[in-house]
Amino acid sequence: MNIAERPNRSNTKVYYYEEWGRGKGDRASLNIFTYIHPKNQLEKKHNEETLKTLAIKKSESILDQQAIGSGYIPSHRFKENFLDYYKEYVKKHSRKGSRHLKCSLDQFQLFLKKDFLPPIEMTEELSTQFRDYLLERFTGDTPANYFSKFKKMIRAASKDGYFRINPSEDVKAKANPSLKVKENLEIEDYLKLLRTPCSDLEVKEAFLLSCYAGLRWCDVQPLEWDKDIKDDQLRTRLLQAKTKQPVWITLHPVAKAILEKRRTGYVQGLSSTRVFRLPNHYKAGKILQKWCDDVGIKKRITWHCARLSFSILLQDKNVDNATVAALMGLTSPKYVDRVYKRHRPKDQSAVINHLPHPEKDTCHASPVGFKDLQPYKVNGFTAQVPVTDIFPSRSQIVILNTANG
Repeated sequence: MNIAERPNRSNTKVYYYEEWGRGKGDRASLNIFTYIHPKNQLEKKHNEETLKTLAIKKSESILDQQAIGSGYIPSHRFKENFLDYYKEYVKKHSRKGSRHLKCSLDQFQLFLKKDFLPPIEMTEELSTQFRDYLLERFTGDTPANYFSKFKKMIRAASKDGYFRINPSEDVKAKANPSLKVKENLEIEDYLKLLRTPCSDLEVKEAFLLSCYAGLRWCDVQPLEWDKDIKDDQLRTRLLQAKTKQPVWITLHPVAKAILEKRRTGYVQGLSSTRVFRLPNHYKAGKILQKWCDDVGIKKRITWHCARLSFSILLQDKNVDNATVAALMGLTSPKYVDRVYKRHRPKDQSAVINHLPHPEKDTCHASPVGFKDLQPYKVNGFTAQVPVTDIFPSRSQIVILNTANG
């Protein structure tokens, strides 16, 4: 590898580039230049520092070439601050629509509480402490998702020579299932909210759109007319595998009516490119809960309930999970099975009454008599139970004290 130079057209500067050969792609600009005729001390100093930088780059390139096939990694390939490696990894591997990798870095920095981390301090104990920190801070699959991305970064660093033994290999990612069952809205709750005014119209219409489109807070808050709304369709986070184009879903008539009402102000120039002008998440949650209390919905309602209710009501109408997942912008139906499902029956008494009842359900067997009863021992007593009845009534059970025969 050689470092070649080329003067500019005005012949005032010399630009430098790396050269491996004479073929196409065998040259790469270093974006470094020196002055041909320096006019003052500052330009002379610039030339001196630039030539030192070029000498270092040339030495590093020679070391890289000599290390090929030897298993030795030159020290200039390592970053003294391991956080710089983490940031560079995030920048290189981040994907649009996926926040887990970026959030894992943010949480690691919050956990670490310092700006410098030598690679030697990145130990298995530190990995375990970071996992426990995530489990204390988050619920659901979030701790496992963040820590899995962290482990993937550590695995890449190990392959790059930072660690002889992967310090997070034996530290398993864990989920933190929430003990609270989240509330959902039923059909009658939807209708009450549609008919009842709210102290903040922006919050009301944004929440109703979320209920009818399965949107998260982070989806509806930045929603823009030109980018996310097209006729009666809404853009999702999903990208088509082949074309990498976004997937669009058709909106419910109620959702279309909300958007059409708001579009008038946008067309007339009375509103910004954003569909809604919402307060911060905390204040919006307070307004939402107050609205639900005024309506008479005695539940703890958060913005997540809109997305959960969207999924549950579609499943109640026997819409398959794959379709529900597509409408919600999910990559797999497994999230519908695990997260966005009904956790409690709407009417428990109606559900439990589906079980057979001796007074209501009849069968074609002959009437049950005492001779048809067979003994069944329970806690020292013998219960005579009809063979033909799975769920007998009390009148069909004769309890005989075993002490009296």
